[in-house]
Amino acid sequence: MQFGQIRQSSALHPSKMLLLILIYALLWFGTLNYRHLIPSDEGRYAEIAREMLVTGDWVTPHYNGYKYFEKPPLQAWATAAAFKVFGIGDWQARLWTALTGFLTILAIGFTGARIFNARAGWLAAVVLASSPMWIISGHFNSLDMGLSSFLVAALCSLLLAQTASNKSSCGYWMWACWVFMALATLSKGVIGAAIPAMVFIAYSVSTWDWKIWTRLRLFSGLILFLAITAPWFILVAQRNPEFLEFFFIHEHLQRFTQDAHSRTGPIYYFVPLLLIGILPWVLQIPGALTQAWQERRREFSGGWLLVCWFVVIFAFFSVSRSKLPGYIIPIFPALALLIGNRLDRLLGQTNSMAIPWKLQTLGFALLGCIGFFFLSEISKQARPDEIESYAQYTQWVIAALVALIIFSSYAALQSKRNGIQSIVSFACGFFLCAIIAGTGHETLGRAVSGIDLVNRVKISIPEKVNFYSVRLLDHTVPFYLGRTMIMVESPDELEFGVNQEPNLWMPTLDAFITRWKEDQTAYALMVPEQYIALQDLKIPMQEVDRDSRRVIVKHPETTSSSQQSK
Repeated sequence: MQFGQIRQSSALHPSKMLLLILIYALLWFGTLNYRHLIPSDEGRYAEIAREMLVTGDWVTPHYNGYKYFEKPPLQAWATAAAFKVFGIGDWQARLWTALTGFLTILAIGFTGARIFNARAGWLAAVVLASSPMWIISGHFNSLDMGLSSFLVAALCSLLLAQTASNKSSCGYWMWACWVFMALATLSKGVIGAAIPAMVFIAYSVSTWDWKIWTRLRLFSGLILFLAITAPWFILVAQRNPEFLEFFFIHEHLQRFTQDAHSRTGPIYYFVPLLLIGILPWVLQIPGALTQAWQERRREFSGGWLLVCWFVVIFAFFSVSRSKLPGYIIPIFPALALLIGNRLDRLLGQTNSMAIPWKLQTLGFALLGCIGFFFLSEISKQARPDEIESYAQYTQWVIAALVALIIFSSYAALQSKRNGIQSIVSFACGFFLCAIIAGTGHETLGRAVSGIDLVNRVKISIPEKVNFYSVRLLDHTVPFYLGRTMIMVESPDELEFGVNQEPNLWMPTLDAFITRWKEDQTAYALMVPEQYIALQDLKIPMQEVDRDSRRVIVKHPETTSSSQQSK
């Protein structure tokens, strides 16, 4: 009882916690609209949702007008619904990833409070909320955050089920686990069910606990899983007989066993991403894993299940033949729970942190100071016409480093007198550092997005004209223009789609040139070098406008929309 009272007194006051959560939510969601979309994921998934809304086809996903079966449609459904309610725009395109990422932070806090204690749950949420990779992923329109959130929701439900005090609660949480696995499957494919299965097998083998399988509600859970996932798979396969082979063989089996997607990397590919992704807390990982190892002999060890989650996912994608940074995002919430429990143990009954923690916070404050000596390296990556943008981004980086230094220094000062405040201050520094640096990327990403080019030309392009994309798949311009483009010669990732509907594209440049000469109201998008090459061939083209990366042209005989109205 006395220990519980000490724990209670060493926690933040509920009103302060609520205020912090509200401020965090304001910054988390308030920055969604500052940046424009950048290639390739952000533009791609926004455009798929836009086409779904415009065409009214919510079964067969299309990208740039072509069938696109690489991923299931859950996020496209959610984003299209956001477009329907709030209009089409940047923050609406990112709303799903931001919402799922934010709710997962809350879920981690709730789960940690239930399986460990209230203070450990709060600290786990703080750890995840300040992990750079989670923050960035929550503000980037890709499928990885939605998948990760549902996978982690399944993990949390499993933990809550296995630690429930009665059978009915266990059953409800297990059914929730199956629901979240189904939603993960509809987010990115069978990996949504495969990962939890692999983790659970690893846990059973490593603890030699087979009775746990009797508490999974396998029969009723599988029915629930299929009731949620099967309808779309059946409908899309009925309308598109080619779907099943492409989706299950090419996009799943070959993705992880062959180099077909050209996303290979060394076996240590994810090591630096892990270290950077959870940077402020990386020094706590060894102690957190050791603590979970020591507690694994319990009847059910939530900590050891979290270790299995981390190890299995990290190992699986490390040996996979397909590697992208977002693949390991699901490991960070599990690590956050482990680290939160570790920090709770370090705080003990005195609510003060030992000397190693103070040295850690001072070390990161020093690291922020050292960062000022490398600011010149930022501009070295700039193209000649984008030097000014990189100079502007340097100012954002300076602000991010200042926030890191101030809050880390304050954390060092508070480490002895108030450990909770020290940890929260340290976390605030990294959250602000990541959110400022990420938001400021607009100074670089604006040129990549093509928004300025689109704003200059959009009103002058007639609504019903053919628009060709010559040897280029631009992932953002179609979204901002609000129109699809006819691919020419190089379909890129749309190869499957154009093969299914070969009449909807130009397979060769010569075919395009022939069509271009006939289609005298047409427009085309291409890179500047391609435009020069076509000029050398005396192809009739008139430049409409350009930016540093792309050129929009029209047929010389094309009249503007204003002239047509006259």
